[in-house]
Amino acid sequence: MLHAPNSLLFSSSILTLVSIALVCAVACAAVLAFLLKTGLAWRLATDIPNERSLHVRPTPRVGGWGVIPVAVVAILLVAPSLWLIALGAAFLAAVSQIDDRRGLPARVRFAAHFVAVLALIVGYPAPIPWWCAAILAFLLLWLVNLYNFMDGADGLAGGMALFGFGGYALAAFAGPQPMLPLSWACVAVAGAAAGFLLFNFHPAKIFLGDAGSIPTGFLAGALGYWGWRGGAWPIWFPALVFAPFIGDASVTLIRRLLRGEKFWQAHREHYYQRMVRLGTGHAVTALSWYLVICVGIVIALWALGRSPAQQWGIVAGWAVVLVLMGAAIDVRWRSFQSLTSQSEVDADAPQ
Repeated sequence: MLHAPNSLLFSSSILTLVSIALVCAVACAAVLAFLLKTGLAWRLATDIPNERSLHVRPTPRVGGWGVIPVAVVAILLVAPSLWLIALGAAFLAAVSQIDDRRGLPARVRFAAHFVAVLALIVGYPAPIPWWCAAILAFLLLWLVNLYNFMDGADGLAGGMALFGFGGYALAAFAGPQPMLPLSWACVAVAGAAAGFLLFNFHPAKIFLGDAGSIPTGFLAGALGYWGWRGGAWPIWFPALVFAPFIGDASVTLIRRLLRGEKFWQAHREHYYQRMVRLGTGHAVTALSWYLVICVGIVIALWALGRSPAQQWGIVAGWAVVLVLMGAAIDVRWRSFQSLTSQSEVDADAPQ
């Protein structure tokens, strides 16, 4: 349940949140506009379409150059207690930019992710057994990577960041245990994502790139961890907020592992990719996902005022809804494949 403080403090805090979001949005948009106008965007990193892409023309992968520096600087200014999280995001952005330009072995990328997560867990320890911390570290590593896996359609990752971190900010601001610095940090990331989305919504002029998606995934996990550790929300809250991303990436990963495939290699098997290929299109696909994540955030915020048993029941119920949505996409996809295969057979048949 959300709680409103006294009117004067409430008005002042709302103004602060809005100001931070607007400044970060404008700053990010200004950086990206400069990179496009000067042509630097194409020289820094460019995505060249291949058989697994959903796009047909080369596009700069420099969204991270706007989102992450703005978010990191903002966090250091408005929430200096979160300096280690900001530093971890900056570190991952630097490593990932090298990967965007030259390519790095998977083991090097994963080692960098592990270092950032380990620093977070050790630097901000939680009063839990070591084995719980190990499980939590694994989940954080997965969140870092899944955000990268889900960055493949116009407007998708940017919009999910806008709404997801916005949901964090609301809960940290007016939840059962308000944490204003955390709220300011989250709204800064949401604002930067809004500035990026101006250039990324269909038709995209800029992609997020690894230098943007990897540290954004880290921020989603790290700020979620910080909020749980400080009592702003239960441990299920970050997972419910980003449930559409987590569910899609996790199901796809399990399927690929069961087939013995290398999960880190590019592919077009995610639910959002199938929606685009089914003819839904980038814009409608992104808007559909925005609706789903917003509904999930509203449910998560509402559940904060319930008993623990009710909260977990709500989480399970929303998981069932997402599973049914995924099953519906699977049914459409199998029908599409069947029709495509039949069309190919008919085309090859002698006339």
